Amino acid sequence: MKRICVVTGTRAEYGLLRWVMEGIKRSDVLELQVVITGMHLTPEFGSTLSAIEDDGFGIDKKVEMLLRSDTAVGITKSMGLGMIGFADAFADLRPDLILMLGDRFEIFCAATAAMVARIPVAHLHGGEITEGLIDDSIRHSISKMSHLHFVATEEYRKRVMQLGENPENIFNVGGLGLDNIKKLSLLSRDELERDLGINLLARNLLITFHPVTLEDNAGLEQLDELLTTLDEMEDTGLIFTMPNADPGNQAIRDSISLFCENHVNASLFISLGQLRYLSCMSHVDGVIGNSSSGLIEAPGLKKGSVNIGNRQRGRNHASSVIDCEASDAAIRESLARLFSRDFQRQLQDVVNPYGDGGASEAIVRLLEKHPLDNLLKKQFYDVMIP
Repeated sequence: MKRICVVTGTRAEYGLLRWVMEGIKRSDVLELQVVITGMHLTPEFGSTLSAIEDDGFGIDKKVEMLLRSDTAVGITKSMGLGMIGFADAFADLRPDLILMLGDRFEIFCAATAAMVARIPVAHLHGGEITEGLIDDSIRHSISKMSHLHFVATEEYRKRVMQLGENPENIFNVGGLGLDNIKKLSLLSRDELERDLGINLLARNLLITFHPVTLEDNAGLEQLDELLTTLDEMEDTGLIFTMPNADPGNQAIRDSISLFCENHVNASLFISLGQLRYLSCMSHVDGVIGNSSSGLIEAPGLKKGSVNIGNRQRGRNHASSVIDCEASDAAIRESLARLFSRDFQRQLQDVVNPYGDGGASEAIVRLLEKHPLDNLLKKQFYDVMIP
């Protein structure tokens, strides 16, 4: 049996990993280990540990690392705690491979601890670009510390190869978020309203705005522009989800909370979970903010999205995504286009560059078949540039 240790630190990340974890759990040749950290263990971010347990997964180790401070100093100290915690967890579990997704500082700590412990790493969703975030550097660093790569598009496969990784160990499996759309039975409109305790209006938007970590004030001015636009919208239900634990998140959380307290059509949720989040997405008229879900999952549900600012700049996206500068005028113009009859009609023909599902099964099959010995000693793969 190959012991595969999955590390997860956020609600969104777990939502993408869930079906990979399910496949590993059911495999005859793989043994699942689960290490949770970060926002899963923090009440202000929903303590989403319970969602993992409710899905039937046992927790092998918990790595407490998040301090209450969201400053650069606080986050750096959290990373130090994470490095210590992952070192102990991996020493106890002795996995054959550690599987991790994405670009967050919690995952960077896990990858670094694995590298020092000489444990191979499989990295999911590498090769992507988000020019507005420190996550960009973190993601590429994790790719260099990894040995197997499961990427979401052909462009991303080439980019990981450009980083010097062996193309024989890079696999284009598509976007993991689309598996949730295929596998979950989404709630009907009535079920969603009862579950959330809200009434959807004639027109509705799903809004997620995360910190923009390479901007002054973590993008708070961008959020202010968005809220100014939304405040003047009539007969439109506004469903907000809270931001993640990136530096500067507290000011954004406070601003969103204050807005929702003073806007009769606004509802705020700390964490919806994948089922309710995707169900919301399926029933609203569009998605707005700066979350990757507007670029990956929304096209899979034939929903338009307004992508504000540069947080996601550089990522592949479908024609259903409207890139928008972070100004009141630009946001108004983009929303008018989103709601237009012509744009809504065209959504049914949208092609998602992240595929149409099946990534989880492909990853599990490759983990079952791919030999894990001789992965640690890598040779830099030189891409010939004309």
